[in-house]
Amino acid sequence: MKKLLWAILFTGIGVYSCKSKQKEKIEVDKSINQKTSFNNLFIDSNTIKVFLTKHPEYTKFIQQYSDFYKLRNYQCAWFDSSGIGEQAYNFMNLLANAVDTYSDSSLYNKKLSDEVDEFKTDTSNKNIKTTQNITDTELKLTGQFFAYASKIYGGSDINIQELGWFIPRKKLNLSVMLDSLIANKSDIKKTEIPLSSAYKKLLDYLSVYRKIAQTTPWDSLPYPEKALHKGATSPEIITIKKRLFALGDMEESDTTDIFDSLMLSAVKKFQVRMGVSPDGVIGKSFITQLNVTPAKRIEQILINLERLRWMPPMNDSTNSIVVNIPEYKMYVYDSGKLQFPMNVVVGSSATGTVIFTGNLKYIVFSPYWNIPASIVKKEILPGIARNPNYLAAHHMEQFGMQAKGVPAIRQLPGADNALGRVKFLFPNNFDIYFHDTNNRGAFNASNRNISHGCIRLSEPKKLAMYLLRYDTATYNNQTVDSLMSLDKEKWVTLKKPVPVVISYYTAFVDNNGSLNFRRDIYKHDSAMAAKLFTGNSNLMALK
Repeated sequence: MKKLLWAILFTGIGVYSCKSKQKEKIEVDKSINQKTSFNNLFIDSNTIKVFLTKHPEYTKFIQQYSDFYKLRNYQCAWFDSSGIGEQAYNFMNLLANAVDTYSDSSLYNKKLSDEVDEFKTDTSNKNIKTTQNITDTELKLTGQFFAYASKIYGGSDINIQELGWFIPRKKLNLSVMLDSLIANKSDIKKTEIPLSSAYKKLLDYLSVYRKIAQTTPWDSLPYPEKALHKGATSPEIITIKKRLFALGDMEESDTTDIFDSLMLSAVKKFQVRMGVSPDGVIGKSFITQLNVTPAKRIEQILINLERLRWMPPMNDSTNSIVVNIPEYKMYVYDSGKLQFPMNVVVGSSATGTVIFTGNLKYIVFSPYWNIPASIVKKEILPGIARNPNYLAAHHMEQFGMQAKGVPAIRQLPGADNALGRVKFLFPNNFDIYFHDTNNRGAFNASNRNISHGCIRLSEPKKLAMYLLRYDTATYNNQTVDSLMSLDKEKWVTLKKPVPVVISYYTAFVDNNGSLNFRRDIYKHDSAMAAKLFTGNSNLMALK
């Protein structure tokens, strides 16, 4: 059974409120002073204000500066009576490594690096730095840490709702993070606690694909005139084998032009990673995926790393349901452990499923389908105009009026109901929910983005039984079957709501350690690329 490493991240998302809690006021820790501290270097609070007027690049962290130095009663963090601390050198090395890792020059500050090096080399005491030198470098290091941590741990400074992302951003306390780092003298390279294992697994592939981009030519391959099957021979097979080997799908290097059993295994592995049916056939769809350049895949990885930065941390104590829209998959978790995956159908490109969080509270057995006004106007009313018996023929009824004179029409419970036999509600402003369907054939397709926005489940009864598993005396297999066959809908309220995350990841690492890619069905990747990879911004740039 397959599960996603990235999905574990979301198990605690439901405990985060969309509303920010009132920020706790931080008082100056007056227990720290020149008598009680081993460090006799302190900063005047007004000095910080003056510094920030001269360095506007750090002004957005004015509150973090205030909180951090209050926690220390304005004692220096990066310097002590013996000089600059080892953590300053470690941090500058971390920044330099980040530039290589992310190809993001905005994370590095060469001038600051030179200043730190001067303190490191000036050990003779003949050219002792002035108090002003120390203060400036101290405050620059603090500001650079805030800039680094806010971006790497929390993501770039962009409006995520403009990108269709309505999951609340992770909250970071940069002041406490830096204070803990300085106080504990911990290894700065191991401080990436706010980043999930899913993030780190995906990040590992960034260097892999950079190497592929540097070492393997990737000209566009032509589509074969006829699909290639096992046993075929073709000059293009040599190039395909080289690419599959470079990507890690083919275990051994092979320069022959024969489509043999080893290549068949590699082709299927590649197809699985791309989310297409592993039929082992090299046709147009296979070549289309293989023609995507390593540079484009690097961009895709960076986009999804950015999304992972936004996510709140996991909470293993709660249950959760996670849907990854481009993968057409639902994952059900209990205390952070995968219970089962499920194929789903999501919204079409025109009526895309929204990315957000909610809490599943209700199961509705034998539901009515209250048809949205847009569908009533576009489909139902023209149908009635053509056929006066349209409603009865489709097991529908009018039960009032909606806004602007549109009739309120619903489809009655039954086998032909568009919602199937059961639906699952997690109240939200987007009118999105999970439901059964009377069209089971759609789950066999590779591309399953065909709904009006709600999410259709391939095994709805299985989810219902799971959600009611602690009340088997009332809801057993036979009871649920009967509830799904009523002529009037029946609501069941869950004793404990289950957090739901509707997410969008086009690059992720599965539990086998394989890097998966999916199509950008809603063009969200394209919109993010325009924000992230621009040469005239201070955002993460692909170089």
